[in-house]
Amino acid sequence: MAVDVRLSAIDTSLHRPLGAGAKHLRQFLDVVDEIYRTDPNYVRPLDFDLRQRLSPKNPFFQHAEGVVLTARRGGRVLGRATAQVDREHLARYRDDVGFFGFFDTVDDQEVASALLEHAGRWLRDKGMKTMRGPFSLSINEELGCLVEGFDAPPMLLMTHHRPYQGGLIEGAGLEKVKDFYAWRYGVGEVPTRARRAADEVAALPEVSSRMLEPKQLERDVRLVMDIFNDAWSDNWGFVPLTEAELRKMAEDFRLLLVPELTLLVSVDGEPVAFAIALPNLNAMIRDLKGKLLPTGAAKLLFRLKVSGPDEARLILLGVRRKLRHVRKYAALSTYMYVKMNEAGQRLGIRRGELSWTLEDNGAVNAAIRFMGGKIYKRYRVYEKAL
Repeated sequence: MAVDVRLSAIDTSLHRPLGAGAKHLRQFLDVVDEIYRTDPNYVRPLDFDLRQRLSPKNPFFQHAEGVVLTARRGGRVLGRATAQVDREHLARYRDDVGFFGFFDTVDDQEVASALLEHAGRWLRDKGMKTMRGPFSLSINEELGCLVEGFDAPPMLLMTHHRPYQGGLIEGAGLEKVKDFYAWRYGVGEVPTRARRAADEVAALPEVSSRMLEPKQLERDVRLVMDIFNDAWSDNWGFVPLTEAELRKMAEDFRLLLVPELTLLVSVDGEPVAFAIALPNLNAMIRDLKGKLLPTGAAKLLFRLKVSGPDEARLILLGVRRKLRHVRKYAALSTYMYVKMNEAGQRLGIRRGELSWTLEDNGAVNAAIRFMGGKIYKRYRVYEKAL
């Protein structure tokens, strides 16, 4: 029986909730229950969050457009994906690359190929010459298909897949373009060499550090993003956040941010480096099955504010480029790792994840190994000429 792919636009011109009808969106959200039914490590994202992200009100769609797709056979929904064009990416790279994301399917090559064929066709109609992904929705959100590390649940804002899904993407004619690492880190004793390096930075009189201030969060997020846009500007695929996306990030951080798990470092009063870890929300929503009602919201709030997290993900870290080759500041990242480790211990954080890092970012990967981190998950991004 042939696979039918339904395509619905994310309507950014009419500003209604979603170009897809309510039934199609529900199918898009619910298909993961079938795909991951026997996977004990899958964590279904909150429907509320995905609805917001796929809404034209998402600031991403001020510079992008996209479609949501579901694949069905005989009336049974078997897979999903999105296709999106990001004009910020195109303005920066001029490479005619479009993206697919939210790629989840049953173990069926016909289903996967049909989804990716339709995504590619839509992108080609928009003038794109290459399809790349998974990006859900951009490089500043979840990315990659999990290809190693299926035996542990995903951390906050990281993807999870079945072991067969990478093969289905390759079976549809896409090839690897880049791998990304997630590092497991046990909070506790710091290696002696790392401690010594951090102490040397801490002893410099011009170096100071502080937490982000919740009452001045938008101001501090701006400082962080200014450093981020400088520190990450040479990274593969980097696209800076827009003003609207920055404001949205500050809003999103308000619920999850634990000030003790943040760090803003200054040299002679100038902010030059930062690190931000967030509690692992996935561990707190695992039993909610994507639903905040009727009792999920109360459970989540209790777990966040009362029982507290014991896992966190180091989600962002950056050092201004001008300091990278200044010898006395060479250990700034190690200094931040050590400070964050100490804060985690005080809060009862037992495990951490540092993610993601590029497979070919030797300096960053070496610094994480120096602190005792170990790669435990690998995510792959693929692409195909259209």
